[in-house]
Amino acid sequence: MVVAMQIIQIILSITIAVLVLLQAKGAGLGSIFGGDSGVYRTRRGVEKTLYQATIGLAVLFFFIALLSVSISG
Repeated sequence: MVVAMQIIQIILSITIAVLVLLQAKGAGLGSIFGGDSGVYRTRRGVEKTLYQATIGLAVLFFFIALLSVSISG
């Protein structure tokens, strides 16, 4: 059971990393140091779906990590 949980965590972590990298489009050096264009944009369409999927998978990863610790300990 613990091995299955670890495999699920590996798959989730890779998926979360890919989703975060897909969201990072257009982030130049200026936005890294806090300099943004100052225009507030709302997320729409695919960008909103990627954002929500990232949050959902991160929450799922957290709960699976807690469950895996409680099973193994």
